[in-house]
Order: sequence, then structure tokens, then C-alpha cells
Amino acid sequence: MLILFVGIVVFLGVHSLTIFRETRTRLIERFGPGPFKGLYSVVAIAGFALIAWGFSSYRAEGLITMSTPPAWTRHLAIGLMWFAFVALACMNPAPGKIRGWLRHPMLVAIKIWALAHLLANGDAGGMLLFGSFLAWAVFDRIAVKKRGDMGAMRIESFTRADATALGVGTLAYVAMIFLHPILIGVPVIGG
Repeated sequence: MLILFVGIVVFLGVHSLTIFRETRTRLIERFGPGPFKGLYSVVAIAGFALIAWGFSSYRAEGLITMSTPPAWTRHLAIGLMWFAFVALACMNPAPGKIRGWLRHPMLVAIKIWALAHLLANGDAGGMLLFGSFLAWAVFDRIAVKKRGDMGAMRIESFTRADATALGVGTLAYVAMIFLHPILIGVPVIGG
């Protein structure tokens, strides 16, 4: 589980540079915008790879059960994930009612994804992974609000971007139901 922990620290650590604006600005000034983005990407990919490797290794060694969530939490998680995929699909910069309502759709998607998985999993590795992402997303949302970033503009009516987000989010959600056993090793339905 050490590799998983290191991966989480690296991945969320580099993504926390958006929260710590002064540090981020100094690094951009030091390295230049292009090299900073390149280094940022390399570190983020390395962190993600460590998370995938660490979580896969942890699961292969056997889960450390902390609690056994009731069956209904799994069904709730499946439903919540649709909202997470729609929120993620709202990342399109085109204005939309849903995007404006969410304000920061990526953070909303991360919070829903993490919460859904925390509800459905009672093992130590899952709690570490999903709990870390949930805590980071809440912390980042507070930081965003504190610095005055109101996020996407609110608009009155639904737009083509909303229809696109609902369609793309739903398609991605359905695809992940079928891909989850292949990519993650855990069936969503009937497992």
C-alpha cells in the first residue's frame, strides 16, 4: 500500500499547485510556461501510474477489510456515478445551464466519484484512495472560492452544451459499466 500512498501524494501534490498560486507562479517563472507544463504533466502521469500500480498490487495481495457496506450503498454508488460522468462532460468550455449550476464541474465530478466509491467500498486501500481524492477536492473547492473564482457563469436556459454533456456523460457512464471489470477488475453489475 506504500506505492499507492506515494502515488496519491505525487498526483494530488502536483495538482495542488493550482491551490498554492504563489508557488505555482514562482515555478512558472523559474522554468518557463512550456517546460513547467511538461514537467507538471510528467509528474502527474507518474503519480497516476503509481496509483494504478499501487492499487492493483494492493488488490492482488488481498483487501484489508475495514467494514462491509450494506448492498444498497453499491446501488447508490452506481446511480451517483451517472452524475459524476455528466459533471465531467460539462468540462466543455461552452456555456451551459448545468455547467453554470455546478460552477466547477471537474471538482464536482471528483467529489461525486470519490463519495460514490467510498460508499461502496469498505477496504483500507479504497478508503485511502477515495478518501484522499474527496478530501483534496473539498479542499480545492474551498481554496477556489476563497480566491474569488466563481467558476462557470450561470445562465437561464439549457443550451446545446447541456444536451452534449448529458449525451456524452451518459454514453461514457454506460461504457464504463462495461469497461470497469476489464480496466479495474471489479464488475459494476452482478459482482
